[in-house]
Amino acid sequence: MAKKRKQLPLLEKIPITGVAAEGKAIARIDGMTLFVPFAVPGDVADIQITKKKSNYAEGRVVRFESLSEKRTAAFCDHFGVCGGCKWQILPYEEQLKYKQQQVEDNLTRIGKVELPEISPILGAEETTFYRNKLEFTFSDKRWLTEQELGSVSDPGQMNGLGFHIPGMFDKVLDIRKCWLQDDLSNQIRNAVRSFCLENGYTFFDLRNQSGLMRTLILRNTSAGEWMVIVVFYEEDEEKRERLLNFIAGKFPQITSLLYIINRKANDTITDQEVVCWKGRDHIVEEMEGLQFKIGPKSFYQTNSRQAYNLYRIAREFAGLTGSECVYDLYTGTGTIANFVARMADKVIGIEYVEEAIEDAKENSRNNNIANTSFFAGDMRKILTAEFIREHGRPDVIITDPPRAGMHDDVIDTILFAEPQRIVYVSCNPATQARDLNLLESKYRVTRVQPVDMFPHTHHVECVVLMSRL
Repeated sequence: MAKKRKQLPLLEKIPITGVAAEGKAIARIDGMTLFVPFAVPGDVADIQITKKKSNYAEGRVVRFESLSEKRTAAFCDHFGVCGGCKWQILPYEEQLKYKQQQVEDNLTRIGKVELPEISPILGAEETTFYRNKLEFTFSDKRWLTEQELGSVSDPGQMNGLGFHIPGMFDKVLDIRKCWLQDDLSNQIRNAVRSFCLENGYTFFDLRNQSGLMRTLILRNTSAGEWMVIVVFYEEDEEKRERLLNFIAGKFPQITSLLYIINRKANDTITDQEVVCWKGRDHIVEEMEGLQFKIGPKSFYQTNSRQAYNLYRIAREFAGLTGSECVYDLYTGTGTIANFVARMADKVIGIEYVEEAIEDAKENSRNNNIANTSFFAGDMRKILTAEFIREHGRPDVIITDPPRAGMHDDVIDTILFAEPQRIVYVSCNPATQARDLNLLESKYRVTRVQPVDMFPHTHHVECVVLMSRL
């Protein structure tokens, strides 16, 4: 006989007191921390506990007793169901305050290093329509909202095109309007969905791995160039050509129309052949007169305007005079490397993805930059003492690692290299703080600048300057 699941309590009139690093709100109950989504400090709510551990619990709001004065109305119709933009019910000034606090808490509690005064966070001028890349998934079993489930009428057709429901790989919310990317993104997505529905195209079955339409990827640049990548699961030449011709005819703004046939079990396209149907196989972003080629597999910061501010701060922290040897670790398509090259003697970029390194080299050639060198491979295997002896000891290291931070071997090599300055750009202040602690034996933190790249989310970037003792 199955063990009966213990009924978890409903807590009444619980005041929300803060915001957690993961974007959920916080309440305190008898010394225990309670994490609650879609609430803000100052709310008072009845909360149903959904998970209980020894030192924390998770819950959901059943009813609001009173709403916080700091609360603002959600602007997106999908709020509360879609997993994005969870902080849109907080005024932007409040969001920045909590992000600043998140950086300070992480660097202090995890890093445990001596810190200068942390500069006020640099907010974004645009808090909507700021992203330059979105990926949407086709599904033949779209997520039904509570309103649809509670209705006595038939919810209608079950095909959808949108975002995955958090924590549910096979559930997709049909998105009608997203506030993250220029509105042309909404027009393209909605037109593609309508065309596919009207012409009997099958949407992907994520569990059984079947269906024609798989994903739709949209990229754009601040100069108004657009890339559309249509990913099919099956090859149906007649239907594929009809859809691509429809997109090209309806949206002449598209400068790069590509397609992929992806028969793999996952959606990643890094190992897939990309076919150019119309236009160029890339789009171009511009920054301070430099042009950066962005291909379908290229990494580029997804907020172009704030990326410029981020790189500008990193360059300022580097303190270049024109005579320095700079190492740019995790260089991606060489954006930072090429951005700082004219103020350095030479720049060496290292990145794991070979295609990105080829883009980095091409970006240098296209911008007539002759003092850069790029190397592809595992960072901890390339960045060794032998590599430094061969290519020169860096005066400055700029590092922009993934969320997991830097491997211990990479940190050991940095300590061996002993650059005068380390500029650490991070999208995760927690792992950044851990790495700063490991570098403390030879360096001290001299400047800290948080940057908000993603309004209405809990994510925050941080640029830290470390100077050699």
